[in-house]
Amino acid sequence: MRRAGIPVAILAILIVAGVLSGCAHGRMSGEVAVPSGVQLHYTDEGRGEPVILVHGFAVDSELNWRALGISGALAKHYRVITFDVRGHGKSDKPHDPAQYGLELVEDVVRIMDHLGLPKAHVAGYSLGGFITLKLMMLHPDRLLSAAPCAAGWERREGEHMRMLSEAADRLEAGEGFKMILRELDPKDTPWAAVRILVVDACLRYLNDTHAMAAAVRSLAALEVTETELRANRVPALTIVGSEDALKKGVDDMTGILANHEVVVIPNANHHSAIKRREFVNALKQFLDAH
Repeated sequence: MRRAGIPVAILAILIVAGVLSGCAHGRMSGEVAVPSGVQLHYTDEGRGEPVILVHGFAVDSELNWRALGISGALAKHYRVITFDVRGHGKSDKPHDPAQYGLELVEDVVRIMDHLGLPKAHVAGYSLGGFITLKLMMLHPDRLLSAAPCAAGWERREGEHMRMLSEAADRLEAGEGFKMILRELDPKDTPWAAVRILVVDACLRYLNDTHAMAAAVRSLAALEVTETELRANRVPALTIVGSEDALKKGVDDMTGILANHEVVVIPNANHHSAIKRREFVNALKQFLDAH
């Protein structure tokens, strides 16, 4: 039997080839079991050089990267891997602070090992930025490039680090995320207060607050030293909003972190910078160059 001059057998082969081609470019998801029994949920899509995206605190990979169109835009040119950081999303949520800290960094390497990736580009935002920065110091040989965005050089004795212990206490006491949100958006206006209440309610609904508290208590382990920053050999990009409360850490790092460039998005804060078209454009331009 023939259809429009094409044998049915050949037509079937073409259809199967098209389906397989679509699968090759499609989005797949899976789980990785890491030491101590924690399971991490990840997604994998696109073709090309691998790019691993590490999301921020109290959100997940869907909210941080897919909902904003970033992972989809990059997947047109790269193989894009996203995963839910332990304590978040569809990954396991231990309540022991010892399960976080440097484990957050090693999880990126574990994802790479699971997928058979000797090297990858890694980009992170907020908490993901601090994870990426520490990853640069511990595993530079696994990185093609790194983009620690909306994150900078925070000392263990610094103001933000000292605030984290109280923030963890408040999370465990059932007071939610309001203190952290005020630190990141310190403007004292009625609208800011309403926004914090709404976002806090959403984050309480989405998260296990005891897991969040455990993660917060561990973050001093992500501290990097001036010696490490100066010795960096990984091409690095930081994208940060001009109004971001964490921009001071980026400023402190500038000129000390070797092989580093900075893109500042005007009139953007910690929450809005990643939503701006300039963010994905700058990230893609950096990846293309490396």
